[in-house]
Amino acid sequence: MLRAVLLCGRQALVFDAGMRDSEFVFIYSTFPDQDSALRAAQVLIEKKLAACVNIHAPMISVYEWQGKIETGPEVAVFIKTRRGLADAAIAAARPLHPYTVPAFLLLPIEGGNSDYLEWARAQTIRE
Repeated sequence: MLRAVLLCGRQALVFDAGMRDSEFVFIYSTFPDQDSALRAAQVLIEKKLAACVNIHAPMISVYEWQGKIETGPEVAVFIKTRRGLADAAIAAARPLHPYTVPAFLLLPIEGGNSDYLEWARAQTIRE
C-alpha cells in the first residue's frame, strides 16, 4: 500500500492509495427524481450497505429507449460502499428503482484520505 502525507496549512492529510485491491467502490446510478433516489439511499444506509450516498442536482439525460430518442431530467447518484457489499447494495436498491432497466455501474476508488476511509469502513460493518 502506498501512503502519502500532504501538508495543508497546519494539518497533515494522510492519503492511502492501492488499498486492499480497491476495497471501496462507487456505484453510479441515475433516478428519475430526487424522491426515488432518496428512498433508495435511506434503505442502503439503514442496512449498512453504503457509507454515504450522494444525490446530485437534476441533469438532462438523452438516450434511446424502445426505438425513440428520449430527453428528460434525472438525478445522478453515487453510492460509496465496499467492493464486497456492492452486489448486496445493488440487490437492495434495484426493487426500489422505478426504471425497467436501471443502471448500476461499479467504479473503483483507487485511494483516499485514511480518516475518511476508516469512517466508511465503520459505517459498512454489518452485524
